Amino acid sequence: MNFQDDISINNILGSGSTIKGDLSIRGFAKIDGCINGNLEVTGNLIIGKDAKINGNVSAKSITVGGIIKGNVIAPESVHLLSSCVVLGDVQTKRIQADENVVFHGHCISISNSDEYEKAVSKWNNISSVSSSTFRI
Repeated sequence: MNFQDDISINNILGSGSTIKGDLSIRGFAKIDGCINGNLEVTGNLIIGKDAKINGNVSAKSITVGGIIKGNVIAPESVHLLSSCVVLGDVQTKRIQADENVVFHGHCISISNSDEYEKAVSKWNNISSVSSSTFRI
């Protein structure tokens, strides 16, 4: 099957809505509510300025206007709007950050696909080792 990008938003979590648990969405999505769990979107994702996500977020490309406490993975692009707060790592091939963005974490942004994959793999290895606890 060959799926083409759908430019119309076909999934919306409205303002005032709350979801507890991981969420997987197919297509283009817009989030204006709160999610306490990981969010995975197969298409593009818009996180509105009133949205709050406590978990990792992944999509093809992500525009962030709200708050994310977790890692952001968007192979195509990430756009951080001036109203956003991201407390976590960002992995993308292209990043744009407006003025007054709050971002605390590591960022991998490499446009070359091969170099991007190498950097992500290296970072994932470092992260897994640093998050492990050792007993001596």
